[in-house]
Amino acid sequence: MSMENVQRTTLSNGVSLIKAPRNGARSMTLLVLVKVGSRYDTPKLSGASHFIEHMMFKGTEKRPTTLHISQELDRFGAEYNAYTGKDITGYYIKIDSAQAEMAVDLLHDMLFKSRFDEHEIQRERDVIIEEIKMYEDSPRDHISELLEANLFARSPLGRGIAGTRQSVRGLNRRALMDYHRAYYVPGRLTVVVAGMIPSGIDGWVRQTFGRIAKPRVPNDQPFTCFKQPGAVRSPLALQKKKTEQTQLALSFYSLPYGHPDRYAVTLLSNILGGTMSSRLFTELREKRGLCYAIGTSSESLEDTGAFTVGVGLDHGRVEEALKAIYTELNKIIQEQVGKQELSRAKDHMSGRLALAFEDSANRAEWYGRQWLYVKKMEPPEAVLKKIKQITGSDIQRVAREILNPKRMVIAAIGPGAKPEKFKKLVNWK
Repeated sequence: MSMENVQRTTLSNGVSLIKAPRNGARSMTLLVLVKVGSRYDTPKLSGASHFIEHMMFKGTEKRPTTLHISQELDRFGAEYNAYTGKDITGYYIKIDSAQAEMAVDLLHDMLFKSRFDEHEIQRERDVIIEEIKMYEDSPRDHISELLEANLFARSPLGRGIAGTRQSVRGLNRRALMDYHRAYYVPGRLTVVVAGMIPSGIDGWVRQTFGRIAKPRVPNDQPFTCFKQPGAVRSPLALQKKKTEQTQLALSFYSLPYGHPDRYAVTLLSNILGGTMSSRLFTELREKRGLCYAIGTSSESLEDTGAFTVGVGLDHGRVEEALKAIYTELNKIIQEQVGKQELSRAKDHMSGRLALAFEDSANRAEWYGRQWLYVKKMEPPEAVLKKIKQITGSDIQRVAREILNPKRMVIAAIGPGAKPEKFKKLVNWK
């Protein structure tokens, strides 16, 4: 990876514009990040951020229907979509850079000229409720919501991003438009262009996103920071359900996005369950035949994070699997990771980063999220330099901090997910 020539400017209205060029590219990604997500939703408006994301694709005065929007992009073979997270909403178009002016105009039109048609809102409400049902019917997806409800209890982070069926039914046109007006404001917007960047991009962005008016009276609210407790109040999140296998997951509090130890946690996750040669994969699948797949993940938000182990397995082997997982967690707490294993994990992260940066969409996300969360834009070379300096002692230190049984939630979905069965499995031996 060569050193990045990344530039950031602040437009006169407060919108941030980031340009991350890549030599030799023909395509570009236009990404607009809005600093709003489900944690900003009030209980009454639960699901509003996600609902608004859906409505941005439903037509503007210039492009009256979803079909007008999709046909314009499909004509040029573009990839496009959007997503809502806990504290961020993103919209992107990946397209031939020759069509950059159209892409900028279209995305601005969608985000700031959408009609919020009453009929479309009614129809989309049904679509979102079906989406909620779909995730509830998928144990691999739904288990994360069970974990978060207990891990982040009494916090908006513990609520589902899409809201509930009841809250979605209660969201009307006026509430959605008021919410959009409050949070889709210049100070919360970051526009990122990555890949092949045409010479006219600055002008096109200024003529569109640069002309968004600042609100005379701001109506957006900062989120309430989550304070991690010393111990989880409810360590079990169980759903008794007829399934072919039991979905099992363990989650711990982890570190926020800007924490200096975040990359040590990423390495910890890689060593434990990030690859097919990781400790948990080798022990549970290869040696014991307990599962088809097992993995770990480390998610960081602005003020907190979650470290999760997830596996699907036979109903009768849950206790064996949990004990095997506990053994591996204890081992990485008690014994320092060896130099060879640590070196392999670092090489893996370096290789994955190199592959990711071939893609303009990943480049856009990399720089956009950094700026939105911590007001920095470190190139991958700087991060890899930090990763190379991480020692086995650092891994052991963060493992001891994060893998704390008192700060753990166990979630399970399956016919045997009963409290009396799992209470005895909570404590580590």
